[in-house]
Amino acid sequence: MASVVISCYNVASFPEGGGHFWVYMQYVQALRAAGCEVYWLERFRRGKDPQRDERAIPEFFARMARFGMDGKVLLYTQDDGPEGIEPLLTFVGSTHQQAETILRRSDLLLNFHYAIDPRLLACARRTALVDIDPGLLQLWISTGQLRVPPHDCYLTIGETVGTPAARFPDCGFSWIRFRPPVCLDLWPYSFDPRPAPFTTVAGWWSGMWVREVVDGRDVLYENTKRISFLEFVDVPTRTPQSLELALFLASDDNADLALLQRHGWRVQRSQDVAGTPEQYRSYVQQSRGEFSCAKPSCMKLQNAWISDRTLCYLASGKPAVVQHTGPSDYLPNGLGLHRFTTLDEAAAAVDLVNRDYERQCRAARDIAATWFDGTAVLEHILNATLGAPAC
Repeated sequence: MASVVISCYNVASFPEGGGHFWVYMQYVQALRAAGCEVYWLERFRRGKDPQRDERAIPEFFARMARFGMDGKVLLYTQDDGPEGIEPLLTFVGSTHQQAETILRRSDLLLNFHYAIDPRLLACARRTALVDIDPGLLQLWISTGQLRVPPHDCYLTIGETVGTPAARFPDCGFSWIRFRPPVCLDLWPYSFDPRPAPFTTVAGWWSGMWVREVVDGRDVLYENTKRISFLEFVDVPTRTPQSLELALFLASDDNADLALLQRHGWRVQRSQDVAGTPEQYRSYVQQSRGEFSCAKPSCMKLQNAWISDRTLCYLASGKPAVVQHTGPSDYLPNGLGLHRFTTLDEAAAAVDLVNRDYERQCRAARDIAATWFDGTAVLEHILNATLGAPAC
């Protein structure tokens, strides 16, 4: 039985992010289903509110216990000391020695934290960087915005990363491509013919700006879901189907909220309807399907990206109508999963789903089972990383 440590990013510090929790828990549960012993490694990032931080830590440990990870969490804080002195790592609920022992006896560290402290990597027998921001990660590295410590292997969910079709550099790495996983048993087929809205869950401002170097000049563009959704703000006026957004909004987003509502969108606060892992799953499974846009970088980079959130909808038997992010060798378009580029295509896809809804639902589940089954995906990752020489 392999022992695997998953190094995650900003989950414990973001207790309102029920969907963000699921990004990494899919990998954990799929590894456990494959027979692995799994540990969760994460840096707790303190915020501006000490009381919020104090509540977040026990809440996080309680969530992990509900998912069978009691005693399997290596949570640490990292405090910057004087210049020239390495930051102090302090583990919560375990000693530094206990954490180091677990890291040293693990067969693999799957690292989603791109800027991880190299001292943690050095403890593991074998390390693999996991790229879930295809195109962006390569731009961050190539433009010096991010320094990634060396790993043994480099994994990516990007279909075009490291291929001639990529619109961005490979950074000199040999990329192992894989498809993002969804745990089918944790996201069961849930058919319900009764009326319900198409929904999605999103951060309104997450992503912010992207810097590219074009002809020797820095080019900046805003890379938010906000920008993309505002381009398609008229979709609710083109279809009788109700559309709902569960958004992580800031207090100064009232103008955007009013604009969306004027155009027929129903809007919920994601913190209220999808703030816990259980609420998030229930929200997805009670939806009629998903309607969502992607960040502008996905269209500019044509990375054929598909969201981990969309996989949860598909596994639940909820058809997805999502923005087209580039040609794909395996993503279907037209039954279960619909990829749009224009306002007319978006509205037409929603109506097409409703014309043969049960068939579309079955097709959605089939897509998840065929291409994204978590057990098969993680077995591929284990074979590629533990059975391969250093990349």
